[in-house]
Amino acid sequence: MPQLQEVGNVVKNSLVGRIRGTGEVLQAVTETVSNSLVVVLRGTGAVGGALTGAVSDVACGAIHGAAEVGGDLGAAAKGAVIGTLKGTRDVNGAALEAIASSVENLVRTTAELGGDAGGAARQATEGALLGANDIGVNALDAVASAAAAAVRGASRVGSDVARAAKSAVEGAIGGAKELGVDTGEVAVAAAAGAIRAAGDIGGAAVQEIGRAVTGVIAGVPVSPRKPGR
Repeated sequence: MPQLQEVGNVVKNSLVGRIRGTGEVLQAVTETVSNSLVVVLRGTGAVGGALTGAVSDVACGAIHGAAEVGGDLGAAAKGAVIGTLKGTRDVNGAALEAIASSVENLVRTTAELGGDAGGAARQATEGALLGANDIGVNALDAVASAAAAAVRGASRVGSDVARAAKSAVEGAIGGAKELGVDTGEVAVAAAAGAIRAAGDIGGAAVQEIGRAVTGVIAGVPVSPRKPGR
């Protein structure tokens, strides 16, 4: 298992103390991740590898921290994505890159720690939609980026990519219901993102993920457009 970098350890330790003190995971992770990224990016710069590296380290630290105190890893994943978007909101054009790095590492780390990778994919994608709404980022782009990243994260650790893809669509639908926006449109965008990631992985993943994100999901008919259409 990869070792946490310095910023990841700071986030982990901060969350261990805070969650033990309050028992609350979602708000603790959201605020800790947001504040940590503001500080780190101020010191390292907010371009290219500095941004994705910081987001990745903070995401991993958030999951490790929640896991150490037996916290809900799904809630931690949701809070981490919302916090990531808040913490990088002043970086022009960074939102989708931040979502992708955050969600991929949240799903990967959850699986590495023996947690529910599908649950992390679902909650992280919901968090991406809610966080995007808060800072004015296009909702469809946000869920597509999150779903693709969830599939990549699952693939990196040999987890079930089809389940990750379907879970991401479920999360997008859940977020859409909470915000009162078009569930069908959001679901199709998430499904398309998952299918795009499947194409990058290749092999059996293409058909497995295509089947997983087509049909009625969480009560919503989903018929994603195939790439190239």
